[in-house]
Amino acid sequence: MPTRKPLLPDVARRTAAWCGVLLLVAGVAAVAIWLCVALKTAVTPVLLALLGTALLGPVYRWLTARKVNGSVAAGLTCALLVAVGGGAGYIVVTALVDTGDQIVASLKDTAQWVIDHFDIEGVANVDDLADNAKGLVEKFGASAAGGLLTGISLIGSLVTTGVLALLLTFFFLRDSDRAVSLAHTIAPRGTGDLVEAMGRRAFEAVEGFMRGTTFIALIDALCITVGLLILRVPGAVGLGALVFVGAYIPYLGAFISGAVAVLVALADRGLVIALWTVGVVLAVQVLEGHVLQPVIQSRTVQMHPAMIMIALTAGASVAGLLGMLLAVPVCAAAFGVIGELRKGYEAEHGGVPEGP
Repeated sequence: MPTRKPLLPDVARRTAAWCGVLLLVAGVAAVAIWLCVALKTAVTPVLLALLGTALLGPVYRWLTARKVNGSVAAGLTCALLVAVGGGAGYIVVTALVDTGDQIVASLKDTAQWVIDHFDIEGVANVDDLADNAKGLVEKFGASAAGGLLTGISLIGSLVTTGVLALLLTFFFLRDSDRAVSLAHTIAPRGTGDLVEAMGRRAFEAVEGFMRGTTFIALIDALCITVGLLILRVPGAVGLGALVFVGAYIPYLGAFISGAVAVLVALADRGLVIALWTVGVVLAVQVLEGHVLQPVIQSRTVQMHPAMIMIALTAGASVAGLLGMLLAVPVCAAAFGVIGELRKGYEAEHGGVPEGP
């Protein structure tokens, strides 16, 4: 009996199959993102707790390796998080508050210098721009707060989220050994090992990102603070704190914090010191890009800069500043899962998948 000739050529059928897969993945991702946004009150503490668990995992494992009870070790680790995080937060906020007025004044002087030297028409006074911008921010902030909090105070919401995230971090640390059995329980028959491997790879990526980013942020902040102190730039400690916080948003955070430092130096110390500040910022960025990141994060987070920028943009559009903070670790975890799936397919079939 003669075989029937396919209606479409092989290339067209393969392309159609891939399009179907992409549409299915996009639909599932869209539904997942919609659910996260709709349930952000519950999702946000979980994600923050996962980041905290990834950052504090080595401390917990160090304690349990010395025969410390799991609950005690998790409690001590969370107490360390509160102490270090609270102390660092206090230092950062205090530095920014103490030098905030000085930094803002320097930025206003820089804007006025640009207007005067470049003879920009239609802009008469920087103070008017600042007042208008302040009014817009207050108006937007009031409307956004009213719509987002729905009668609950912002401070109360932040405290509740922080406490819930801390409690979840405790349970995630203490019961991390049960995650393997849970993965085998919920996984379809015969895929338990693959699900476990994907979970481990995703968590390793997030863990590497958090540890590496924290270490790099600390080095960047110390180097830039020392450089600004040597150049006698006003608000050096506050600018260093801004660099530390901005380092958790790759590329964009470093660019913004470095630009603020340069503008403050230009306004208060003149063009020569501003150029020296540019040199300090660029030197730190070269140190980070060519030494720190390859050594610290090369084995855990391997993402192209273009992919990172796309992830930051998508995260900002979905969840604002929090989305920018979570975008890179979530993408790193996703890439880890995809890499584990690819490795499993190659081990099973001895090659790279060509199509669905």
